[in-house]
Amino acid sequence: MFRSVARSAAGKHLIRRGYATEPVPARKVAVLGAAGGIGQPLALLMKLNPLVSQLALYDIANTPGVAADVSHVNSRAEVAGYVGEEQLEKALDGCDLVIIPAGCQESLALVNMISDPVNSTVPIAAEVFKKAGTYDEKKLFGVTTLDVVRAKTFYAEKAKIKVADVNVPVVGGHAGITILPLFSQATPKANLAEGDIKVLTKRTQVGGIEVVEAKAGKGSATLYAGAISADACLKGLNGVPDVVECSFVQSTVTELPFFASKVRLRKNGVEEVLGLSSLSEYEKNGLESLKPELKASIDKGINFANQ
Repeated sequence: MFRSVARSAAGKHLIRRGYATEPVPARKVAVLGAAGGIGQPLALLMKLNPLVSQLALYDIANTPGVAADVSHVNSRAEVAGYVGEEQLEKALDGCDLVIIPAGCQESLALVNMISDPVNSTVPIAAEVFKKAGTYDEKKLFGVTTLDVVRAKTFYAEKAKIKVADVNVPVVGGHAGITILPLFSQATPKANLAEGDIKVLTKRTQVGGIEVVEAKAGKGSATLYAGAISADACLKGLNGVPDVVECSFVQSTVTELPFFASKVRLRKNGVEEVLGLSSLSEYEKNGLESLKPELKASIDKGINFANQ
């Protein structure tokens, strides 16, 4: 996923692509909730990402220890830890990307919301930004990458193909039946029976429950999907062409104000929200079934923020 970084004789960071090297822009990333069960591995993955030059780790407690630990990793990013509300502004200052695996949301940078329930927290964040006069629909993302990761893995296992070669778009939302993997659009194409598609769809929808139950309720179901989403955002910021990821964003793809679908990322965040293309009958039915529940979650978030 990540490429190695070298330092030139002039001290400029370069990224290796084969035998060639290119300058890498300086990018500051903040992880809000960095001392938590998701925040700590996410902080490590961001430290390992060669596109990150500064890493700000923030939480309400215990951040200095996490920052000290992560800072020892021999990679490009310089690490700083911040604790408490009074240090939040400093942590966010100059950020290009803010990743939120816990409940804080304030910034003008690209914002990746991981905090569940994403179907409600993204609308909440949008309302908070609107009240602050800083809302930009192109810069607020609900991270649904985990659903895509699961769909790819389950599809590859069933089709007996290399998972690295697989792509499966996942649309809708990020909870239960609102998660709709579009296996009819999966590549490489595998002619799976409809019964298999239904089983794979259900497993993708309940994958989080599967993990939480396996951990006996002592942990979350997200480990590295946030890092994949962040990497895509950084590549978009750096002008890498045709970066496409599934994400829960403000959308006109359906009648709902927010919806997860493929989005094209560029220097200002979302360059284009892509349509659904052709759906199978099973997927069309799934789409109509998910809309009431997703709408209720979105409305719940908006109402909460405006109370």
